Amino acid sequence: MKKIILILFCILASVQGCTDDLNTEPLVEQSLDDLLANDPDAVSGILSRLYASFALSGPDGPSSGDISGDTGESPFLRGIINLQDFTADGMKNRWGDDGLDQLTTTSDWDENNKFFGYMYNRIYYTIPQANNLLSILNSVSIDGQDQVVGEVKFLRGLAYYYLIDTFGKGVLVTENEIGVSAPLPEATRAELFTFVENDLLEAEALISNTKSYGRANKAAVQMLLAKLYLNAEVYIGEDRYSEALTFIKKVIDEGGYTLAPDFVSNFSGDNDSSSEIIFTLIADSETSQSYGNTTYIVNGSMGSETMPIINFGAAEGWSGHRATKAWYGLYEDNDDRGELFWTEGHNYEMADYKAWTDGYPSVKFRNSGFSTTLPATTFSSTDFPFYRLADAYLIYAECVLRGAAGGDASQALNYVNEIRQRSNANTIGLSKLTLDFILDERARELNLEGQRRTDLIRFGKFTGSSYIWPWKGNTAQGTSIPDYYNLFPIPLSALEANPNLNQNPGF
Repeated sequence: MKKIILILFCILASVQGCTDDLNTEPLVEQSLDDLLANDPDAVSGILSRLYASFALSGPDGPSSGDISGDTGESPFLRGIINLQDFTADGMKNRWGDDGLDQLTTTSDWDENNKFFGYMYNRIYYTIPQANNLLSILNSVSIDGQDQVVGEVKFLRGLAYYYLIDTFGKGVLVTENEIGVSAPLPEATRAELFTFVENDLLEAEALISNTKSYGRANKAAVQMLLAKLYLNAEVYIGEDRYSEALTFIKKVIDEGGYTLAPDFVSNFSGDNDSSSEIIFTLIADSETSQSYGNTTYIVNGSMGSETMPIINFGAAEGWSGHRATKAWYGLYEDNDDRGELFWTEGHNYEMADYKAWTDGYPSVKFRNSGFSTTLPATTFSSTDFPFYRLADAYLIYAECVLRGAAGGDASQALNYVNEIRQRSNANTIGLSKLTLDFILDERARELNLEGQRRTDLIRFGKFTGSSYIWPWKGNTAQGTSIPDYYNLFPIPLSALEANPNLNQNPGF
């Protein structure tokens, strides 16, 4: 099944390579009727290409690019890891590439940082492509049309979600604006939130419960809705935890997912068999080569100077990413998750974030097989578990603790303890189930999965001095950073392209 889906990534070649902020050429240059006459799988191919925009740099291998810039640095998933994990407490990168130091030390952020530009341009590459496909689908009738429309709305909503989360505002462009050349008005965070909320509710009604590996189903839409509502207090100043609980209960109760028996199996080269992963970004060492999917996570965390990288299925090690004590210091001695760091030849203290041997590389993600034998390869075959059931359990518990209507504290405790028991961590009692515990458990369970910055902001721990971690604010012991760092600056290229956009306060 994984191979079949990957083949669909390459069905169509009529894809525009570079985009401006608002408009791209349509994914297809023929009418859909003509395409279907020549190829009954045309819609599947276009849709698969849209999914691929989150994982790959471009349609023709790792050297091709959908957006301008370095094809290795610019893929969507790589941007998520850079902006979510390296700006937060757990992971630091040592390369110092132009702009990357500023992310890993949460300092000197400005509108010229290319990594902010990559994320912004990725968002505004994906959204118009989704709009193009929706416009086509609105004018034809095909088998399974509701399902496809639901999936496209999910993917568009996912791109908009990252706009809401990272930049807080932008331009709201839909299929109704195709062909509009005049600069569109700036949309507020609240306006974007409302649009995405309504669009995802429509998608949930259209899309099926059927699990199709590498494609979104109803549970994936419900996960995104739950995350939107979970962060609503940050995004729009409203408590929407009860809605978050409603949708996360649907994922848990109706999705048919179960925790994988072994934690590591979710992050290995054969994780396509996991019973826990709800939505995944597919990777394959031959068919979907990219420097921006899990290859970035696996190879970036490997270094042959200190580690036997072949043991983790890697043929290359880039000696880049190491965990700080703010992550690996959270584990009890008997927690299996705490063993997923390479400590030999490395120092506990990160006195110099640019020194490979300062900090412990994470081996949570690896390219080796869990239940099968896989060869070491240059590119990763480990799929990225975008959403998984353990996250849903922790969202449930957090919503209950935040007073969401309809929650059950005993059930929340059971979910948390199921996660901990899987990794042989000690179970806890209800008195220890606090919001601070949930934040730490999310770090133990979900770190390096592109969620940490958002979690810290939601808990009021990202900016200011209430929580300090190594190299926060560009000092080894950490220091306070200003509150306006809860958003990233709008890239200069976007401001120049659209005079209706205004820079975020503080930058």
